[in-house]
Amino acid sequence: MKNDFLPINGTDYVEFYVGNAKQAAHYYQSAFGFQPVAYAGLETGLKDRSSYVVRQGKITFVLTAGLTPDSPVTKHQAKHGDGVKVIALWVDDIEKTLNELRKRGAEVISDIEIMEDDMGTVKVASIKTYGETIHTFVERTNYKGTFLPGFIKWEPKYNPESTGLLYVDHIVGNVEEGNMDKVVDFYRTVMGFEQLISFDDKDISTDFTALKSKVVASRNLRIKFPINEPAKGLKKSQIDEYLDFYVGPGPQHVAMATDDIVKTIEAQRERGVDFLMVPDSYYLTVTERVGTIDENMSLLKKNNVLIDRDEDGYLLQLFTKPVQDRPTFFFEIIQRKGAKSFGKGNFKALFEAIEREQENRGTL
Repeated sequence: MKNDFLPINGTDYVEFYVGNAKQAAHYYQSAFGFQPVAYAGLETGLKDRSSYVVRQGKITFVLTAGLTPDSPVTKHQAKHGDGVKVIALWVDDIEKTLNELRKRGAEVISDIEIMEDDMGTVKVASIKTYGETIHTFVERTNYKGTFLPGFIKWEPKYNPESTGLLYVDHIVGNVEEGNMDKVVDFYRTVMGFEQLISFDDKDISTDFTALKSKVVASRNLRIKFPINEPAKGLKKSQIDEYLDFYVGPGPQHVAMATDDIVKTIEAQRERGVDFLMVPDSYYLTVTERVGTIDENMSLLKKNNVLIDRDEDGYLLQLFTKPVQDRPTFFFEIIQRKGAKSFGKGNFKALFEAIEREQENRGTL
């Protein structure tokens, strides 16, 4: 793409730091239908951590846990709980990528590392973003292996079917009040992203809580990062709750795309995934707002699916409850039928559903 100094092919992987990687990997297989891919740990020469790699469609998650009290992974998880540490981005030329990032003021925390095994070569490098989250850039043009050098194939007998997840649609980050514009400026000036959409507290609010959000995206639109900050409200917003329990800024949720949201949600709910509840009253006026859609409205209502429309089409979405004990990280399941937006028409219903969960937790 013309003038795109940082072309990104897509999301390479998302790495979670967790308390127990083996058990977390089992959960992602069982509940969401991820497939086992690779493993690294004591058996492969690692001394301070172990990692399990799972994949579904084009989504690759790495679940990493510390093995010693002084491991950086252990310390990160003790402070933040389970959450996303690394958002890895796939590029074709890492030398050019890192040079461009440096020129624009990126804080490089890991210079180019060349990783090799019998399947070829991978080059990686990392920069700091918001909070303790990092972007790792991955060049894997000359690699034929399943994940990265240093990992071995992980082939357990237990291998549940997938639930229809296809790719990472977007990843949302939460930052402190007053920091959203700074993070947006980082993505615009350092990484060459463009701002797609801006929402203020008039767009995203209920009677009690509010937030502000801006969406930045790579110029080819393969990477999209909405960035949220809390806004003044009568009670503590979901962003404030996240910042309190995560102890600082970080990724709030990963949106995963499907081409059949009802089938995906039914499969995941059957396997124990908890989703937010949407009141029946939401569906009384939804047809007036979104018009004719292809799906069976009674099935969408039964599964609490939210619907919204923009000038390009419509979308279907639903959010899980937090997937760990701390009320921090969760997932979004999304199906796009042309729409390029993020469900603005659903914000009020979504916030009210989250507020009901906050009230149950005593954190509203």
